Amino acid sequence: MNHPPALGIHRSILGQPWRWRGLAADGRDDGFEPDDLVAQLLLARGVVRGDIERHRTPTIRSFMPDPSLFRDMETAASRLADAVASGQRITVFGDYDVDGATSAALLIRLLRGLGSDPQAYIPDRLMEGYGPSGEALVRIGEGGCSLVVTVDCGAQAFEALAMAKAAGIEVIVVDHHKCAAALPEALALVNPNRLDECDEAATHGHLAAVGVAFLLGAALLRTLRTRGWFTSRAEPRLIDLLDLVALGTVADVAALRGLNRAFVTQGLKVMGQRGNIGMNALIEASRLSQAPTCTDLGFALGPRINAGGRVGKSDLGVRLLTTSDPDEAREIAAELDRLNEDRRAIEAAVTEAAEAQAYRYDNRAVAVIAGVGWHPGVIGIVAGRLKERLGKPAIIIALDEMGVGKGSGRSISGVDLGAAVLAAKDLGLLVAGGGHAMAAGLTIAAGGVDAFAEWIDQRLSEDVARAREDRALLLDAVVAPRGLSPALVEALDAGGPYGAGWPAPRIAAGPVRVIKADIVGTGHLRVVVAGDDGKPIKAIAFRQAETALGQAMLAAPPNRRLWVAGRAKIDTWSGSRNAELHLEDAAWVE
Repeated sequence: MNHPPALGIHRSILGQPWRWRGLAADGRDDGFEPDDLVAQLLLARGVVRGDIERHRTPTIRSFMPDPSLFRDMETAASRLADAVASGQRITVFGDYDVDGATSAALLIRLLRGLGSDPQAYIPDRLMEGYGPSGEALVRIGEGGCSLVVTVDCGAQAFEALAMAKAAGIEVIVVDHHKCAAALPEALALVNPNRLDECDEAATHGHLAAVGVAFLLGAALLRTLRTRGWFTSRAEPRLIDLLDLVALGTVADVAALRGLNRAFVTQGLKVMGQRGNIGMNALIEASRLSQAPTCTDLGFALGPRINAGGRVGKSDLGVRLLTTSDPDEAREIAAELDRLNEDRRAIEAAVTEAAEAQAYRYDNRAVAVIAGVGWHPGVIGIVAGRLKERLGKPAIIIALDEMGVGKGSGRSISGVDLGAAVLAAKDLGLLVAGGGHAMAAGLTIAAGGVDAFAEWIDQRLSEDVARAREDRALLLDAVVAPRGLSPALVEALDAGGPYGAGWPAPRIAAGPVRVIKADIVGTGHLRVVVAGDDGKPIKAIAFRQAETALGQAMLAAPPNRRLWVAGRAKIDTWSGSRNAELHLEDAAWVE
């Protein structure tokens, strides 16, 4: 997409051009009308003018598709309805991350509301690895359960599902990861990313697994309703489970467009009602004093649920989100909070080791970094951090003592990492692998890292070069220093929720001069700038003290003017509400 230049800046302090995300906003420094601004934000994010009102206040009703659009949905719903009616045991087999935990919790809570007593099975990350194994499914069958629903996994479980079928176990797969042309042997495989999906269903390929599970829940309730199941029974309120959908969607970094925006918008409202005992305990353990925001889901609640699967017990997240015992909820939430602190320390050590290697491979389009003894539970987070610092896809591989590696990768916009990993597996370069455009996981045989690194470098080099060439700081508005106010921040927030695929607004302010700049915390930059009218702006640049931006701010001449750009936020630290800027870049006024 071609964006018009912003403020005549072709090369900022961080070496990138500034461009307008949508319509040019020069001169619009104050007096914004919130409705006008929201419409501008929506248009800049791809909403057509005739659809603005639906996106302004996204509701489930206005975005919800007919679940029967999706292949195998009716088969899955009918089989689950049969199991509910006959009292058959059901096991929900989930992944160990937040999307898997929330998907499993959603189906378990819904099935309990229908009178069933489903069991949860979450594999141990270190001992069992990702996804269903044939051994685990056979064990579940030997325990007396012949119906398994996998959530957030299963799309590539060919061998495991073949073993389950041979043992007489029926498996329903609910997933969102990329599929191959051939599909594993499942009773039903519900996944909008099936290659044989219809066009309308395929437009929902950005859903997290928990969103697909919600659609299955809607189909199940409809099936039971048509059978008269609720003639003498109360129908569970599926809408009450939207807090789980919101948490899983944001934590899995699913694109917040279309139905996902409705899921998160309405899910945050449900979360604010504190109806889920486990979720409430998690919010308290996260020390959130106000109703959770979209940012809180990604940076406070999600990491704690993830900590169980990464460095603790894999089933803690599901247990927390499905318990009805307040005391148990508080205990689990406290344990997850402690495990999250452990995860931070492990992550810091692996990040330092990975960064020490990364710069030896500057010429590679994809950073493939491997280390012996690295904890597999944190490599996805480390890959994300390395991707941000290098500006290109990163794959971190933890090697065991035999040289076998478990890897996790994160990509940049415009580079489909999941498809590349799937292709590498098909070529025999990987033992296992899959994912989606922005994230992927893999297993690699001993001695295979170098060959895989060379292959994926060649496979993605053109895509990465194109994506990096198109790199620019996209702005939504420009304001004079006096225009940065709480009212403006509230008006910008009205275009949310913001996240992956629906970027938070970025503004430029200026021209300003640096009044004060110093380093705080662990490499953060604190800055005060002021315009010609004397109006100061407080800004903070996280982890930027050692970058070109940080060094320029620290050494800025007192009389030299510049533009600053970033996200406008409300600061409530001192008890009052003031606007501040989370600084992302700056450019000198020529």
